[in-house]
Amino acid sequence: MSQDRLIKMITKGDAKGVGKGHVYYTVFNNKNKKDPGAKHTERKYNPVAKAHTDYTQKK
Repeated sequence: MSQDRLIKMITKGDAKGVGKGHVYYTVFNNKNKKDPGAKHTERKYNPVAKAHTDYTQKK
């Protein structure tokens, strides 16, 4: 896996805060974003919270 496109994504957990801090790694091309200042967000399954939560890019 190419390390230059690898980003670390972290979650704040669900509404109660369960699963906070779970980390997910994904490949994303930061150079093709429409807004370079905005962080990438995805909705992924959080196995700790056992629900889908929002993950945001961590620098």
